[in-house]
Parts: sequence; structure tokens; C-alpha cells
Amino acid sequence: MIPNDRPNGSSMPKPTHIQIKNVTIETERINYRSPIKFGGRVVTDAVLLNATVEVETAGGKRGAGYGSMPMGNVWAWPSSVVSVPQSLEAMLQFALAGAEGARDHLEFGHPLDLTRQLAADHPALAAAIEKKLNLAEPMPKLAELVAASPLEAAIHDAYGKTLQANSYNVLGPEFVSHDLAHYLTSEFAGEYLDRYTLRLPKEKMPLYHLVGALDPLIDSDINQRLNDGLPESLGDWIVMEGLTHLKIKLNGDDLPWDVERVVGVERVAVEAQKSVGTTSWNYSLDFNEKCASVEYLLDFLGRLKERSPAALARVHYIEQPTHRDLKKHPENKMHKAAAIKPVVIDESLIDLESLQLAREQGYSGVALKACKGQTEALLMGAAAQKYGMFLCVQDLSCPGWSFLHSASIAARIPTIAAIEGNSRQYCPAGNRAWGELYPSMFHITDGTVGTGVLTGNGLGF
Repeated sequence: MIPNDRPNGSSMPKPTHIQIKNVTIETERINYRSPIKFGGRVVTDAVLLNATVEVETAGGKRGAGYGSMPMGNVWAWPSSVVSVPQSLEAMLQFALAGAEGARDHLEFGHPLDLTRQLAADHPALAAAIEKKLNLAEPMPKLAELVAASPLEAAIHDAYGKTLQANSYNVLGPEFVSHDLAHYLTSEFAGEYLDRYTLRLPKEKMPLYHLVGALDPLIDSDINQRLNDGLPESLGDWIVMEGLTHLKIKLNGDDLPWDVERVVGVERVAVEAQKSVGTTSWNYSLDFNEKCASVEYLLDFLGRLKERSPAALARVHYIEQPTHRDLKKHPENKMHKAAAIKPVVIDESLIDLESLQLAREQGYSGVALKACKGQTEALLMGAAAQKYGMFLCVQDLSCPGWSFLHSASIAARIPTIAAIEGNSRQYCPAGNRAWGELYPSMFHITDGTVGTGVLTGNGLGF
């Protein structure tokens, strides 16, 4: 349990601290333009959970904030005994229960503290929902984080909007009651998140385009054209948007296919970049934890080096090659692979303990995700920087508001070099209204997103 930071109301809040006054939850479904396959699973739509939080400061100011996130249950809760509809329903009910708890939460505090206080109730909420729905297994912590993330984002957003400040600029000692040692370890004594975040967002960042396992690389790969005005092959995407960063989804259990897939992407990219005039580009490789062992990854890297040294040289990092449960698979040490390319955890990263265990097991980096919560992203981003780890920000096919949220994290953490964003590929309908407001973020021409616009109050937009 995380201790309440103001037991029995004994400590006086800062005038800037907020109390939650009301929470509103809504959902919406967005159909995908085309299916996406990862980790052996295929997804065809997204259910967004949208949260609005009304707050009041101890000094009497009122304001509201907003949060939105796809529930991503197929990714957050893969299961052989809980169906996809069951896991989605459980996560939605968890979010509703969390909203009810937030309405009843009477503490004043900074969003870092309020969200951690609310998170202390997550195990009990999950257990109650498991019993209510008669689920065959417990809700994973990752699913809890995703379901809670819209509420958490809305609290951070409301704080900044109420104070008429950007949420990334209210993380220092004048706003927060505790240094980072309170949230992390004694190594962080005297430090605050303002040390690990930027006061202004990076002006622009390269965008990682996703090459899903079902995505056509060339025209002859297209089984049925969509004819919706958007590119339908990888080569056309590269030419239209000037892409320089490609994230390649791999199977992890079919070595010849995985090697050939990267070689095929390299072949297409070389030709397409001739039209664009680019001579340098990067790949990231995502096995979605499907590799049975680190030996598979090492074999893959060896074969890729034989087939295409140029493709291997372009690999920027490798994401979550083996099972997400690090405790159950201590044999999967990543030291040898990480000596070749940075290897980052994604699904494995659920708290500080998992980050520290990953370091012990040889992982050299972490992937932050807005869908795991704004507080989690900020704290794990600080820890990763302290430990000298590679950092990146990954996507959950986040459309509209949720993509801007994800981009704001990437733009405010110094060592992150690029950001993934694939909703424009798979669910562009969720971007239409936002694209008019923030064209530099949604209309790509030079392979980058214009994160310099994310300077508004709250989370930046």
C-alpha cells in the first residue's frame, strides 16, 4: 500500500494543491482503417475512455482537465482464459470504480500525490471486479495502469489549467511537497522532477511509423485496396510523409520470416528514400515479447548482419523481445544483446521494482507510455535518466488527445529522441478534429511532428 501523504488531514496543503470535486467518464469506439497485428494478435478497433476532472485549489481557484486513452486490453491483458470482451469490460468497470473513488477522495495535494493515493486502492478495486465478473484470472497490473491513465492525465491536466501553467512546469519544490526520494529511492534525495524535464518542449521530433506484421510493403502485397486517399504501402507512406524512422513489428517465433521482413523493409526504404532524398534513417524492432529466449534474438541479429549489414546498422533499439514477466523468466538475461543494440522493456515496465529488475537482467533502456499514467511516465523517466538508460516513448495507437499527451511526454524528457505515433495509419478518424487545431502534429511532411506547439496550460494543448 502507498501511504497517504496527509494522514488524518494533519499536514496543511500548499495553496496550489488541489482537491478533486467531480469526475465524468465517457467512452467512444473508433473503427480501424486497417487491422494491426502484434504479438500474434490482431486488433480492428479502439475503445477510448475519456475522463473530465473538476478541481479546486486550497486557495479557492476552480478548474477542469481532460484525459483520454484507448483501453488497449488486447495488449495490456493477453489471456487464454479471459476473453477480449471480458478484459475490456473489466477495465472499463475498473475505470468507473476508480472515478467513483476519486470523487470521494477528500485530500488536497499535488497530482503526483493524489494519483499515488488513488493507486493505493487499485488492488482492491481490481479484486472486486474480478469477483463481480467471475473472471478466471486476476487483472494484471498493466491493465490497471491503462484503465486508470485517463483519470490520471485529467488530474495533471486540471492542475496545470487551474494554475494557468503548463503541467511540466509545476513539478519543482514550490509546488510539490516531497522530493523524489519519497517516490523513488534515497538516491534522489533533494531532487525534483523539474531536474528531469524541460521547461519548453523540443521544437520538433522524428516520428516512428509502424510497419505492422500485416502491413503491405509494396503494391503487390495489397490484397484489397482501401482507396481512401491515404498511402497503402510502406513505400508510399515514406514518400508522402518523408519518414526517417520505422518501427518494425516482428513475430518472434519465425526466424526466417523475421529476418526477411527487416530485409524487405530495408529494400523498400532504400528505393523510397531515393525519391525523398534522404540518406540516413532508423529502425526500431518490436518482438512484443514473443521470443522464447534471448538466444532467438541473438540468432536473429547474427542472421540480419549476414543478410543486410546496412539494415542492422540502422537499428536504433530493440523492444521487449521476451516475456513481460521478468520474475518468472530470470534466465532471459539481455547483456549480450544489449551490447549490440539498446534493448528496452515495454510491457515489463509497471513500477520502479520492474525497472530495477530489468537493469539487473541486462536491459539497457525503457519505453515510456502515456497509457501507463502520467505520474508513472514522469517518475520512470527520471529514474531511467538517473541510471543512464536509453529512453523512448511508445504508442498505443493513440488518436487525437491521447497522441498529443504521448507527444508531450516525449517532448519534455531531455534524452528522448523520437516518438511513435500510428493512429494516423490505423484510426485516422480519431485525429480529424485535432488535426485542424494542431496541423504540425498530425500532417507530416518531413518525417517529424511539431512538438514545439505543446506549450499550453495543463498538459500542453
